[in-house]
Amino acid sequence: MALFTKQDALDYHSKGRPGKIEVIPTKPYSTQKDLSLAYTPGVAEPCREIEKNPEDVYKYTAKGNLVAVISNGTAVLGLGNIGPLAGKPVMEGKGLLFKVFADVDVFDIEVNEHDVDRFIEIVKAISPTFGGINLEDIKAPECFEIEKRLIEELDIPVFHDDQHGTAIISGAGLLNALEITGKKIEDIKVVVSGAGAAAIACSQFYVHLGVKKENIIMFDSKGPITKDRTDLNKYKMMFATERDIHSMEEALDGADMFLGLSVGGLLKPEMVKKMAEHPIIFALANPDPEITYEEAVKARPDVIMATGRSDYPNQVNNVLGFPFIFRGALDVHAKKINIEMKIAAAKALAALAKEQVPEEVANAYNVSNLTFGKEYIIPKPLDPRLITRVAPAVAKAAIDTGVARRTIEDWEEYKAHLEARMGHENKLIRAIRLKAQSETDKPVIVFPEGEHFRILKAVTEIVESRIARAIVLGNEKKIKKIAEENALNLDKIQIINPLAEAYEEKRKEYAYKLWKKRQRKGLTFDEAMHNVRNNNYFGLMMVEEGEADAFISGYATKYRKVMAPAIRVIGKRDDVKTVAGLYVVLTKRGPYFLADTTINTEIDAEKLACIARLTAEEVRKFGVEPVIAMLSYSNFGSVREAQIPELVRSAVDFLHKEYPELAVDGDIQANIALDKDVRDELFPFSKLYGKQVNTLIFPELASGNIAYKLLHKLAGADLIGPITLGLRKPVHVLQLNSSVREIINIATIAATDAITRRN
Repeated sequence: MALFTKQDALDYHSKGRPGKIEVIPTKPYSTQKDLSLAYTPGVAEPCREIEKNPEDVYKYTAKGNLVAVISNGTAVLGLGNIGPLAGKPVMEGKGLLFKVFADVDVFDIEVNEHDVDRFIEIVKAISPTFGGINLEDIKAPECFEIEKRLIEELDIPVFHDDQHGTAIISGAGLLNALEITGKKIEDIKVVVSGAGAAAIACSQFYVHLGVKKENIIMFDSKGPITKDRTDLNKYKMMFATERDIHSMEEALDGADMFLGLSVGGLLKPEMVKKMAEHPIIFALANPDPEITYEEAVKARPDVIMATGRSDYPNQVNNVLGFPFIFRGALDVHAKKINIEMKIAAAKALAALAKEQVPEEVANAYNVSNLTFGKEYIIPKPLDPRLITRVAPAVAKAAIDTGVARRTIEDWEEYKAHLEARMGHENKLIRAIRLKAQSETDKPVIVFPEGEHFRILKAVTEIVESRIARAIVLGNEKKIKKIAEENALNLDKIQIINPLAEAYEEKRKEYAYKLWKKRQRKGLTFDEAMHNVRNNNYFGLMMVEEGEADAFISGYATKYRKVMAPAIRVIGKRDDVKTVAGLYVVLTKRGPYFLADTTINTEIDAEKLACIARLTAEEVRKFGVEPVIAMLSYSNFGSVREAQIPELVRSAVDFLHKEYPELAVDGDIQANIALDKDVRDELFPFSKLYGKQVNTLIFPELASGNIAYKLLHKLAGADLIGPITLGLRKPVHVLQLNSSVREIINIATIAATDAITRRN
């Protein structure tokens, strides 16, 4: 069933602002000074600098992040020679993909020219504008000559994606397919159906990877490409065979690989049955492959299959390549994209497919888990890690081969820059993750909900990422079964079943200590014995007794059913009035810290002041100096004799007296607190004057809880939390049904918290 109708597609492109891309200013433009700097007379200064040193164009203009997507519309998608105007929606779409996947800006340029020489001259003439050229949808064989000459005559990257994109992505799949089958690349026999731009480029790329040219047999619409044919252009002639081959069925007998870039339905099941053991079939004709996945698997259950379709395993999708290849090339101001850079991209993609797949990627494709194997040899296009794997590999190859104008010294910093550029991670969580990873003696975190897949997947990533060591509680057989079904490696993870006979003495020990702690609060020894049979109590006792450093629960347990035992077993710090909950809200304006969002239903001025102090401590752990607004529905006494404003003012008075160094003030409305200019004009006496507020303390739980959830759902803000404040040891309660990423973030905070307390 089609995902959309013809009208859906037309509406998508026409409704609202026509087309798919726009130009957005990156500098201020609201004042006369801004406009004078943007254009005349201010613009003269960078012009003079570039005239003196042309390389400064990368410093003062957008050239270094601007790619031209150029086409003459002679070979558009599966539509053929439809011309430059009809091809423009495709070029705009390519621009959208560049921006969304790698933050590369694009001008799409449709050229009404078929003559090769004139087309090349046009592209050369406009090339000073751009940091790179992406040639698109130009028919063969002209595309070969155009790309070759532009690469030779320009000093910026030129890349024909129709050729090399498919080659690089399928090359990555080939490398992994060979690893799975145990075949050597120099030994395999390849049959190629199709002799256009992509087929020839793929074949050339496979030769660079190690396939022997004499082991490739290529077919065009007239049959096998053989030495005795007189109708071949020089590009087809490179793959002409001397073997006496008359049909594809004959060529496929004993072949290891079929590469299809031709027409749907061409490859028949009986042909597939004649292929070698563990055949590799890349049927890339779109929308209908040369053979369907179902037909191929039925004919040969041992097949490793890839197509160009997203509804089958192993989609060869060029978006896995071109955004990140250009990203890496642009970031080192490369003069070209050479074969070494292409191979580096393919190997980076192949390596990524072997890594554990983030949960959000599996969810995007409606599967519970993805693991390296026959049905997962190529990463998924929505994998956020692509930019930090492929772009650095390409950039490094450019530097190593001498085609880069600038170098990169700190590759970890570069990867962090790429993540920040795309908004996949925030520098706050990266900073505390680095702190945890740099600790030699890793803290131990206990997870009492070990019988849940997401907990186990998060735990394996936590351990593999060197954030912490881990203990999971639960039935060992159930846990190992989940791990086996989802290819999770538990070798470095300790499993404890608190109900097992082996832990009977430990239960008695914990029960006695819990009873001694709570006997004057109504707890009997029998009740203590009952409690420690519960995973939460058992895990909390491990932390209390120093057998673990931190505790994380709540994935499948209501918040208060975790927090209540935590307060009973661990208890509040001696210097605090209350325990509180904090959320970090990650926005385009930067991080904001919100409290209390999870715990205190009843509040007084002393508790509110305590929450502000605890929040300030936590904010500093993120390397941020807190600037705290104590929120209300009034501004500095504008509403008198009302409970909440008076409560907030009392808390502020206490904080000003006891913690004069703290940048905190209120009562104040949220909109005024966040608008520095208006706030400074109206309330210049405030301790917040001249500062940008980053921490918001709510006067009661309801408003804080509602606020962070609205920010998350309506504004699309990422959240880190809830972070528990005020307990004697690191204990954190997850949101119900937290994602793997959320679990890892909380574990990172717990680990750094444990390290800080230890040190």
